[in-house]
Amino acid sequence: MRPSRVVLLWWLTLIAVLLILEVAEITHVFTLPIQSAIGDPLAFVFALVFTTILALVGAIFIGIYISNRIMSPSGFTPFEEEMLKLRQEVRDLTRAVEALRAASAPPDPPDPKERP
Repeated sequence: MRPSRVVLLWWLTLIAVLLILEVAEITHVFTLPIQSAIGDPLAFVFALVFTTILALVGAIFIGIYISNRIMSPSGFTPFEEEMLKLRQEVRDLTRAVEALRAASAPPDPPDPKERP
């Protein structure tokens, strides 16, 4: 099931906008001097709310990604498939060796206590 182009475009646009906002935050475009925070508490509260919203959106995206990776029904990797095949081959070889050992072993000597 592949997502439509509209959905992909929507997510790419949203991610691009969030990346631009993050770069603006890192480059201190939204930084307020301490005098502004003391002088204008509304701007300080706005900056705190804005940063909190960005953090929540980022946490939601990380949560979605991790839960998608955990819950997606992906099969085994090629390496894991090869290891499972090797495990089965080792079991088969062990059974074959046990069968050969049983076939080539001399019969058990009779127990002396069982003689009439």
